Amino acid sequence: MTTQIEAIYGVIFDLDGTLVSSELDFSLIKAQIGCPSEQDLLDYIAQLPSPYMREEAMNIVHQHELVDAQHARILPGVSEAVEALKARGIPMAIVTRNFDKAAAIKLQNNPLPINTVLTRSDAPAKPDPSALNAIATLWNISVENLLYVGDYLYDIQAAHNANMRACLYAPEITPTYAAQADYVLHDFFELVGLVDSYSEKIELC
Repeated sequence: MTTQIEAIYGVIFDLDGTLVSSELDFSLIKAQIGCPSEQDLLDYIAQLPSPYMREEAMNIVHQHELVDAQHARILPGVSEAVEALKARGIPMAIVTRNFDKAAAIKLQNNPLPINTVLTRSDAPAKPDPSALNAIATLWNISVENLLYVGDYLYDIQAAHNANMRACLYAPEITPTYAAQADYVLHDFFELVGLVDSYSEKIELC
């Protein structure tokens, strides 16, 4: 019996904590809008009973995101790895739970050669796979040949919900949910070696 390990033909990235730094204090944001600490922030806001309450809560989130955007900086190794993937002709995109204005500021201040960016303003937020699937369709590449790289559980879940491989970036502490990822990177430039190792379809007999 022959098992095929699919080549990686495209890479999609999370933004905060993966490509750029983020200092968002979700405990503080949740406290300000009354969201229980164990509940997802965006899910809580979506379930608020009136449009006014949802708008007020989201305005608070936006304020925090815009302040955070001004301080974001490219993380170590990211520029070099992205340039190396670009040189190999690997298409790249970003899928983030940020709203569009915050993501735009972060990428304007920290330019990267990645033109395709989908935010929660464009598609349902992760772990919903809609944005990842949209990029697969845009590129006309099978989901089995795409890799999603992120630093949190939602990134792993979104990748698997889209039937993509999940790569967890964990530069310092390896979280317990790392076991759910297909790959774990501790140094960003390891990503280039990972993609290179799958540049050809490998057949294991």
